Amino acid sequence: MLVDFFFRLRTHQVPVSITELLTLLGAMEAGVCDFSVDDFYFLSRSALVKDERHYDRFDQAFSSWYEGQQNAFEAVVGEIPEEWLRKQAELLLTDEEKAQIESLGGFEKLMETLKERLKNQEKRHQGGNKMIGTAGRSPFGAYGYNPEGVRIGQDESRHRRAVKVWDKREYRNLDDTREIGTRNMKVALRRLRKFAREGAADQLDLDSTISSTARNAGYLDIKMVAEKRNAIKVLLFLDVGGSMDDHVRVCEELFSAARTEFKYLEYYYFHNFLYERVWKNNRRRHTERISTAEVLRTYGKDYRVIFVGDATMSPYEITYPGGSVEHMNEEPGAVWMSRLLEVFPHCVWLNPRAQTTWHYTPSIEITTQIMQDRMFPLTIEGLDAAMRQLLHSKA
Repeated sequence: MLVDFFFRLRTHQVPVSITELLTLLGAMEAGVCDFSVDDFYFLSRSALVKDERHYDRFDQAFSSWYEGQQNAFEAVVGEIPEEWLRKQAELLLTDEEKAQIESLGGFEKLMETLKERLKNQEKRHQGGNKMIGTAGRSPFGAYGYNPEGVRIGQDESRHRRAVKVWDKREYRNLDDTREIGTRNMKVALRRLRKFAREGAADQLDLDSTISSTARNAGYLDIKMVAEKRNAIKVLLFLDVGGSMDDHVRVCEELFSAARTEFKYLEYYYFHNFLYERVWKNNRRRHTERISTAEVLRTYGKDYRVIFVGDATMSPYEITYPGGSVEHMNEEPGAVWMSRLLEVFPHCVWLNPRAQTTWHYTPSIEITTQIMQDRMFPLTIEGLDAAMRQLLHSKA
């Protein structure tokens, strides 16, 4: 049975060897784990994966191998009873029916009403228009529909209308080793180059050696120079989770290309919009957060900043305190973005959504205004234009 699991891991490019497999078999023979799927998952991952960068590939291989595998990262739903959120039905509405459903009238009203519902509700609801429940038209719950609501206890986004998400969600890091199907993306990134010689003089300068030797009456006079490197410094901010799940592949290709092309590259993750904190590792983003203010203090104005995200969210997430879909931010995201643009004047935003759809989404229009029209589509042409903007823009 585990032989198939072993080859499934190799198929998903997890660098596992017979030695790790024998370690796993020895641990199972010693009774380290029982018949729990979760216990076997963590034991096998510990025994077979040597680098945490391969955790995501392992998860994919494990899920495909073990049919019916439960998600290892279950949602945590505040203090709302699980029984209220159990999926027994899912609301499916026509476009006409959706248009008849009204929002509560603003972010503050929505959050105030949620507090009231939590205080008064005592049992599970399904198919309703008011209380926290499932398959209804209420602004609060799961598997229903409302133009502005708080999503609670739902596995993933369906209509992408939620103003706030109650659940704790896990995102995965982008894979920087993904092979790019075309070299065009790398070629576009290479427009952002400014060469300088740095480091130890360890390369032969042939022209200077010949000239110096000739002036030295034929006696060999070797001249060495430092390697010429791309001196451009890049700060990359990557949006993960939610609607960005649709664009993981192209973002991984961009991330992999950037890691190849830029020697001086720093990257951080965020969700939907820039707030008071970012993170380097999505698996530890709840415990290892990095202050955005610290990032602004750490890097100089010579860094070129690239944001990658679809900018698709509730406008409240950009313009309102507490508007973040995941936490109660004290200051609007627009304030933090303005601070970043003051520190880093060389900044662009790459959007993986088709440019023809941008004007249908208010949050994209707001972000474009904040970025002073420096939003570009994540296409080869868009990348080319964005790199030209970063290279030739003036502080």
